[in-house]
Amino acid sequence: MEKIVPLFHIKFFGYSIGIVESIFAQWCIIALVAILCICFTRNLKTIPNKKQNIMEMIMDLINNLVRDNMGEQYMQFVPYIGTIVIFLSALNLTGLIGVTPPTVDYSVTLALALITFFIVQWYAIKTIGLGHYFKGFVEPYAFILPINLIERIMLPVSLSFRLFGNMTAGVIILDLAYSSLGSLSGFAQLILPIPIHFYFDLFDGLIQMVIFAMLTMVNIKVIAEH
Repeated sequence: MEKIVPLFHIKFFGYSIGIVESIFAQWCIIALVAILCICFTRNLKTIPNKKQNIMEMIMDLINNLVRDNMGEQYMQFVPYIGTIVIFLSALNLTGLIGVTPPTVDYSVTLALALITFFIVQWYAIKTIGLGHYFKGFVEPYAFILPINLIERIMLPVSLSFRLFGNMTAGVIILDLAYSSLGSLSGFAQLILPIPIHFYFDLFDGLIQMVIFAMLTMVNIKVIAEH
């Protein structure tokens, strides 16, 4: 197994914290998205220009995604679902610029899955009350309590492993493709992997984002209404 070597260390209260590539890539993406949001939302006009039209198209897409899959009463989740769509898309597409997608680091996918897990549980308790929430674990019969508990706990596990597994598989296949082309000319190494990059970095990366967002919306709605 290849050892993960930190890019650099940060001193924090006397502790040396190693910053690996996946963490640094996330910081860069967060900074870039923040800058773009500031630039795209400055000086908004009643009659939108091209820049504002792009932003409004993205917002309409996310609004419709939440409305069509969850319903009008769940529009409060637009900011969170929108964050998942934008942030996860950016994470998964970094392979297009030669950076290993941070989502091949299981700690990254697990953190995202745990955030979704706690939001799902919090909203369910807020909506149906603590008593009804725990009562749902013994319905329709008390003896299925262990099954209901396992089903609930498996949410972050399945979300994190699905994203991690698919993105890791893509990276491994790309590495194998480049290794196989090592004996060919540099031109062949430049041209032949393009279709593979198109599928695993672009198509599969966006598909995994959609799956993660859809499962998040479904679980929020289903558990809150159980």
